[in-house]
Amino acid sequence: MSTISRKQQTQKRHKRLRRYLNGTSDRPRLAVFRSNNHIYAQVIDDDAQSTLCAASTLDKDLRTTLKGDSNGCDASTAVGALVAKRALSKGIQKVVFDRGGNLYHGRVKALAIAAREAGLEF
Repeated sequence: MSTISRKQQTQKRHKRLRRYLNGTSDRPRLAVFRSNNHIYAQVIDDDAQSTLCAASTLDKDLRTTLKGDSNGCDASTAVGALVAKRALSKGIQKVVFDRGGNLYHGRVKALAIAAREAGLEF
């Protein structure tokens, strides 16, 4: 009897989610990728197959404010606010949230809440 690893479970959930989530030019997809050390967020137009804007804990804008702690909820909150600011500057107000197969908890939830508070609707 084989067991499914945590990464395979996440990939399976993501594949299942992507059947229903699709980003258009009117309502692009806010995709979140969470690694052990960093978190990344992209606003993607799937019809045009292009990334409209992105933010991560590796951005120069955030590196100075995070001061080495790039894997906590505080870092995720900063990334969520930054990606929302960049999306709003490009005229994007409504997005579809794609949690990337991760559970809506912890760092992913913190990013989503910060993006909502900064003005994005989803």
